[in-house]
Amino acid sequence: MSGGLHGQVVDVLGHEISAGEHPPGTVLRIDGLERRFGISRSVAREVVRTLASIRLVVSRKRVGVVVRPRAEWNTFDPALIRWLLAVDRAAQVRTLVELRTAVEPVAAAAAARNAGHEQAARLVALAERMVATARAGDLEAFLEADVDFHGSVLAASGNEMFAQLRDVFGEVLRWRTGQGLMPEHPEPVALRLHCEIAECVRAGDHERAESAMRELVQEAFEGTLEGLAAGRAQ
Repeated sequence: MSGGLHGQVVDVLGHEISAGEHPPGTVLRIDGLERRFGISRSVAREVVRTLASIRLVVSRKRVGVVVRPRAEWNTFDPALIRWLLAVDRAAQVRTLVELRTAVEPVAAAAAARNAGHEQAARLVALAERMVATARAGDLEAFLEADVDFHGSVLAASGNEMFAQLRDVFGEVLRWRTGQGLMPEHPEPVALRLHCEIAECVRAGDHERAESAMRELVQEAFEGTLEGLAAGRAQ
């Protein structure tokens, strides 16, 4: 039960801090958290440790738990990404797409240069799975293959820092589906580009792998913005 309470309280406070309800410099006291949420001191301290690990707060002696300035937050943390998407969708989507645009095409080119046989074969298999699940209208299975595909490109790049972004980009893809911004049958152009990227990685065509990934990220961005404008997001 305490684990469930811990997660619920972290989610509430993380969302509130992300939304600016507790501005930088605000002091959150442990006893205040105990009373507000009806939790024990040990759970309250664990909540603070979790928020501190995302750099949303810092504990200061004789002061309490202080909310950090936004510039100090760990914006690569998947939980924080979810909270920011909830409170400021358009700005956060644009920020994340700019990150993907900067990283994923370069990662795809690097994967075409560096991927081993098994890594390249996995990308081809994942692209084929995406095509099959798209035709079947199984968005859940399609999503998992899509997340795995992009994570595998990052890993195959051979760049350890790119690989660390797997969860960040996975969160974006899951959010898009969860918000109803994916059509029942994914766009044919997106399927084609995933297959093309996989084949380019297998063939070692780094220039086309990069340009195809850039086109894919742009297509996803435009589709997301259209969905938001049409009011399809929950």
